[in-house]
Amino acid sequence: MVHTYPGIMAPSTGSGLGSWLSGPDASDPGKYPGERLGMPQSGPGSIARFGRRVAALSLDWLVSYGLAALAMTFGLISMSMLSTAVLGIWLVLGVVSVRLFGFSPGQLVLGLRVVGVDGRPAGVGRALGRGLLIALVIPALFTDSDLRGLHDLATKTAVVKR
Repeated sequence: MVHTYPGIMAPSTGSGLGSWLSGPDASDPGKYPGERLGMPQSGPGSIARFGRRVAALSLDWLVSYGLAALAMTFGLISMSMLSTAVLGIWLVLGVVSVRLFGFSPGQLVLGLRVVGVDGRPAGVGRALGRGLLIALVIPALFTDSDLRGLHDLATKTAVVKR
């Protein structure tokens, strides 16, 4: 028996959390990742796989470490602030580059880009939301059947091949 409370709707028999996060019909995962979103199975515009996304993120972190080390060399930051500076540089680099170009430096190298699933480019709000959620690490580890992490689901974006 389903109990309802005033002002709260009864839960559906769908997949719970995934039903409101994943957008298109969450009960039908599709034949391949991205099918429900209208994306091709392979080639440009298809959903990027986890390995390429992790490699792009790793390259972005390396660039951020390099810039932070350069700032430390010039005395702009101290050794005790290095990890915070790396995170800040990574966040700013990601937000600015995704907003301006649609991809971060690591995504550029690996042939990826960030797109809105509604056809609109990822603006500052979406890029900032993605960056903050990725910085928390956990949202990026959980994906739906379209291989989109919770950060992409929350910002209505997807990482696709260029």
